[in-house]
Amino acid sequence: MSDLLDRPELRDLLLIVGAVLWGGAAGLFVPRAAYRFSVAPEEAWQTRCPEGHLISGWIGWARCAGRAYGPSTPLVALATALVCGALAAATGTRPELGVWLLLAPLGVLLAVVDFKVQRLPDALTLSLAGAALALLAAAAAGPEHAGDWPTALYGALALGGGYFVLFLINPNGMGFGDVKLALGLGAVLGWYGWGAVLLGTFAGFLFGGLYGMGLIVIRRAGRKTSIPFGPFLIAGAFVGLLIGAYAA
Repeated sequence: MSDLLDRPELRDLLLIVGAVLWGGAAGLFVPRAAYRFSVAPEEAWQTRCPEGHLISGWIGWARCAGRAYGPSTPLVALATALVCGALAAATGTRPELGVWLLLAPLGVLLAVVDFKVQRLPDALTLSLAGAALALLAAAAAGPEHAGDWPTALYGALALGGGYFVLFLINPNGMGFGDVKLALGLGAVLGWYGWGAVLLGTFAGFLFGGLYGMGLIVIRRAGRKTSIPFGPFLIAGAFVGLLIGAYAA
C-alpha cells in the first residue's frame, strides 16, 4: 500500500477524489443556509420553511416535513464537488489546498444567495475575508507552500479599495456588498501574486459583462437593469486561483 501511495499520479488522483467527496458533502449543507440568507436587506434572516415550520440552526439538511426547500441540493452539492476537485487538481498537496477547500463552500453559498436576492450579506463576505487571511497565515507557516501572505493582504486591500472607488463613482453599478466581497477575493488571489489578482478580476468583469449582454440580447434585461455581480466576481476569482495555483 505504501508503495502505491509513493506513485505521484495515484497520490494526486486520491487527493482529487478526496476533495470531490469533501465538496459534495459540504455542498449538501449549503441550501439551508442559502435559504435562510436569501432575504431582502431590510428583512430578518429566514426562520421558517415554506410550510411555516421553524428551522433550527444554520447547518443541516434543507428538508422539512419530508420536503426539500431552498436551492436544489443535488445541484449545489455537485457544483461544490466540482469546484473542490478542480482546486485540488490545480494545487496538489501544497498546504494552501486546505484553505481553498474550506473557503469553497462559502464561495458557493455567496454566489447562490446573490443570484437569488442580489444581496451579499456582511456575515458571509466579512467572514470570507477574515477566514482567508487567517487560514493563509497558517498555510504560510507550513512547508512547501507556493504563495506569499503579505501579498495576499495587499491584494485584499488593493481589490477592496479599487472596488470602493468604483462604488463611489457608480453606486448603481457596483454594490457595497461587492466591495466587501472583494476583500476576500483579493486575499485568495493575492496569495499567488499580482498576476492572479489581475487575471481573476478581469475574468470576473468579463463573465458579468457577457451575462448582462446575453440578457439584453434575449430581451430579459435593459441597459440599466441591475444584475447580481457577486457570482461573476467569484467565478472570475476561481479561474484566477486555478491558473495561479497551476502556475505556482
